[in-house]
Amino acid sequence: MAGVRNLDSGKIYIGPEDPKVDQSVDTLEGDKEFEGTLAAVGPVFLGEHSDIAFGHVNIGTGLGIQKFKPLVKGLALSVEGDVEIAQDPSGDNFPNAVVIQGDVKINGKVDCGNKGLLAERFSTADSLGKSFDIKHPSKEGYRLRYACIEGPEVAVYHRGRCVGTEIVLPDYWKNLVYEDSITVQITPIGKQEDIYVKSFDSEKVLLESDSDIDCFYMIVGERNDINPLIVEYEGETWKDYPDPNFKLAPDDEERNIKDPNFDTGQNTKTVL
Repeated sequence: MAGVRNLDSGKIYIGPEDPKVDQSVDTLEGDKEFEGTLAAVGPVFLGEHSDIAFGHVNIGTGLGIQKFKPLVKGLALSVEGDVEIAQDPSGDNFPNAVVIQGDVKINGKVDCGNKGLLAERFSTADSLGKSFDIKHPSKEGYRLRYACIEGPEVAVYHRGRCVGTEIVLPDYWKNLVYEDSITVQITPIGKQEDIYVKSFDSEKVLLESDSDIDCFYMIVGERNDINPLIVEYEGETWKDYPDPNFKLAPDDEERNIKDPNFDTGQNTKTVL
């Protein structure tokens, strides 16, 4: 049966008389005081929770049996202050410390790692491709969906307009791309021109023509700061990708994206 202790001192214990199973810092054996003001063995029901005890503390708002309504409709728990949640290795939800059925809104920054479904979603793109979906900028009631161009290499591009014979590449390209992977596409502007690439390296591209040059250009190079993409490999899921470094978190000290054990050679070569 329930017992009440230390009522004059503002301390209340609710639970069996014997044995006393309170788990506060100092137990209630004999007349020993416990730390805190309330100890309830539970299960405890607060608010309008159903009669099913899913946990030791059960809070609800949806039964409609009392006149009080929270200022935020449906809000069962409001905490002003910090909250710490520790896992129970023996619990049914382990290794998940928190399970939320529904969407989550966080007004602030989040610092956490990825695991499970979240890691699978963001570690690699699925067969639908990498895309963005936005409100259509010019058609009312429509949306616009674009997808990335995909290919058998990890590459970067530089594009623009050239008036003259020299295209200067970004200064970081010399340490970013394989020089012998560079390709150049030229489109004359205003009239047909015979423009050709006289020479190229990871710093600049030199053009030549019998007339003044005015053209658009698109230059692509394969990255050399990471291991080349292994395009085809044996396996059932993305987890079977041969290079384990791509599965590790960016801040993992064991991660080596230039691991020589998985350097299969660049995917694109343009110097014969």
